[in-house]
Amino acid sequence: MPSVLAICAHPDDIEFFMAGALLQLGKRGWDLHYVCLCDGSRGSTTMDPAECAATRLEEAREACKVLGATHYPPIYPDMEASYTTQNLKKVAAIVRMAKPTILLTHPPIDYMEDHEICCRLAVSAAFAHGMPNLPSDPPVETYADPVTVYHCQPVGNKTPLGETVVPHFFVDDTDVVEQKVEALACHASQKQWLDESQGQDSYLQTLRNISLEMGRMSGKFEYAEGWRRREHWGFCGENDDPLADALADIIVDNR
Repeated sequence: MPSVLAICAHPDDIEFFMAGALLQLGKRGWDLHYVCLCDGSRGSTTMDPAECAATRLEEAREACKVLGATHYPPIYPDMEASYTTQNLKKVAAIVRMAKPTILLTHPPIDYMEDHEICCRLAVSAAFAHGMPNLPSDPPVETYADPVTVYHCQPVGNKTPLGETVVPHFFVDDTDVVEQKVEALACHASQKQWLDESQGQDSYLQTLRNISLEMGRMSGKFEYAEGWRRREHWGFCGENDDPLADALADIIVDNR
């Protein structure tokens, strides 16, 4: 069956910004894969880093069960994301294990560095998925099938300098939004952290609000996610658009 891989920075990012597309693809028979590159160890004011990392790893695994996705472990602590050859080799291994036709990740410009570095690593690993002269860590065989990369919306639908980011297309997630909420609820340790650090009174309602805002932007759906397709050079064919094609009956194309 075809495969889709979501690569995000932190545990819970996939649930907030990418899970609707994953779930809709899963309903259509796609194999789902999920990795958070950061271990979440610094996302708490009540747990030490080791306890926090262990807690958030277990929460991410439980969320994957709700989503029906294969889970891959993180590769570095929060705020230690860096674009290095060693990290690229680790992400390349995940891409080669998952063999995605579709790769979902953060936008190139977002509100914090962990998201942006995650995006750069994901994009480079997708670009190198067929390069035998770039060994992965651990070693995994390359594959030659095309990979199309899609970027979710930035936090707040704006760049850090305030420019509005408009998606290329919207995916209806009205019928899966509560499953997204159920998956996000697995990240229970984040309620206190997000309340304190970002003023979110209810992180579960925040997810619904994000999807509602995308739904309003779509002009059609009640709840939605927004996606932008990366240009094809080095990744896939010029006209490849597997996410829009697979979900053609539930998208609004804005291009």
